Amino acid sequence: MALSISAVVLFAIIVFILIRKSGLKAGHAIVCVLLGFYLASSSIAPTISELTTNVAGMIGGIKF
Repeated sequence: MALSISAVVLFAIIVFILIRKSGLKAGHAIVCVLLGFYLASSSIAPTISELTTNVAGMIGGIKF
């Protein structure tokens, strides 16, 4: 059985856990979100997208 989860949902869960358990302040999380929006509209966005796609493919290709 394959489990598929959106990267946005995964990162939202991670940020929520960091806020609750590790003391990440909400202001810091907002700054991280804003950085993500600015990176998405920058010239480096295609490179980041390709990198994350390749990493997800590598992780998906691991056989246990």
